Amino acid sequence: MTEINSVKNEIKSSALELIGNTPLLALDRLHPGPGRILVKCEFMNPGGSIKCRSSLHMVEKARERGDLKPGGEVVEVTSGNQGCGLAVVCSILGHPLTVTMSKGNSIQRAIHMEALGAKCIRYPLVVGTYGNVTFADVEPALEGAMKMSEETGTFFIQQMANPDNIDAHYKTTGPEIWRQSGHRVDAFVTTVGTSGTFTGVSTYLKEQNPDIQCFVVEPEGSQPLIGCPITKPLHMLQGASYGVVPDLFKSDLMEDSISVTDEEAVHYKDLIGTKEGLFVGYTSGANVAAAVKLLNSGKVPKDAWIVTILCDTGLKYTPVPENLIK
Repeated sequence: MTEINSVKNEIKSSALELIGNTPLLALDRLHPGPGRILVKCEFMNPGGSIKCRSSLHMVEKARERGDLKPGGEVVEVTSGNQGCGLAVVCSILGHPLTVTMSKGNSIQRAIHMEALGAKCIRYPLVVGTYGNVTFADVEPALEGAMKMSEETGTFFIQQMANPDNIDAHYKTTGPEIWRQSGHRVDAFVTTVGTSGTFTGVSTYLKEQNPDIQCFVVEPEGSQPLIGCPITKPLHMLQGASYGVVPDLFKSDLMEDSISVTDEEAVHYKDLIGTKEGLFVGYTSGANVAAAVKLLNSGKVPKDAWIVTILCDTGLKYTPVPENLIK
């Protein structure tokens, strides 16, 4: 009977229990030292990205407050990952979901969301290209989500300004990193989209040890977080650095910004695959590139442990035929 009960305790009740508690992995093959790069394997979430965490937390908090009624409809603007996370959560909790997204974001994300029962409305590009989306390309999708919410009363998640986005990472991602690292973190680095991950994790880690340094990762030529003029609005980091400072960003948490070129992001994305056996996206490549740069910069001790994020799976980025983009 004890053995049967033990087996039962290993059974998850839904995909929601698969969200979070992702492994912290040392990239010792890619970077044998000095110093160490530790990565949070967020691509292992059921929606394929770190956005599953904030999706679950934002929906649960809206339900607790009564802002989202049982069976109530949900709408959100997304570059894809938040939509995929919400599709997981809404399918389990019984909320019809509509997502709005630029056609410049990879079609695999729309396919993923719709496979989970969501409706994905894709908006034509304004100035960007497929895989290179600017804030001008996001605005029509944002306006579409706002209009739907206003006209139909559908609950609008508003990840870009929702404090529950930060709270998700303050309560889960940050504490997991601190525990899994054995309380040894010298620096935390990550790309910034909504800033939920950076703000939530950095706040938690600095509360544990004020000496921990936190760095943002920005595409070279699109570094608004340190006040640089935007000279390259088109870059490969989908969902990151739209050339504006996010509402959720807290500059007092940031020591500095580390710039990464598209070429560096691709190079380290490929190295993560060939050296560590993991197929991840371009933001993950940028994060690891920035961690290597930081270890070589002299800004941290040579033996520092740097923690960063493998944000999502590379399966969301494979090239597609031109006719599917239009």
